[in-house]
Amino acid sequence: MKRDKKDQRIKELNRIFSQQNTFFLLDFKKMTVAQSVDLRKTLHKGSHSVRVVKNRLAVKALDPAAPAAFRKMFERPTALAYTSHDPIGLAKALKDFSVQNKVLTVKGGMLEGQLFAPEKFDDITKLTSRQAMLGKLGYLMSYPLVRMGQTMQAPLAGMGRLWRQYQNKK
Repeated sequence: MKRDKKDQRIKELNRIFSQQNTFFLLDFKKMTVAQSVDLRKTLHKGSHSVRVVKNRLAVKALDPAAPAAFRKMFERPTALAYTSHDPIGLAKALKDFSVQNKVLTVKGGMLEGQLFAPEKFDDITKLTSRQAMLGKLGYLMSYPLVRMGQTMQAPLAGMGRLWRQYQNKK
């Protein structure tokens, strides 16, 4: 690879590393071309991306403040899966693909800027998405207000029923 092409790839990877804060490093050693195409299609449906990287160029593109343990993960054939909006969805898509094809392993990565080891990947896939958690939080915050409204409305509704019964009696 020529020097100018290497510099271009380093700049692209640097842009990805600076704009995204969630990365999964994948070992795709036994993956066929058809499986690779299938993985890309699956991830693009969820607005996620995957890219095969040269390890030396990726390490050069990393921020100097990146953890040393993260740099060490760039060994053997490496693919970089990343997303900007739904890291849990990406993790679940990778897990599903890995279970179906049995050729993909996660080396580790960064989740919302926090380094994680390969053993933690299964725990990450069990989490709920950000949108679901925000929905639950909204429900939990509004529930006491709804109950208070129902409690305040009950005497008025009871009074209305009594008034209707009184008028029907006349």
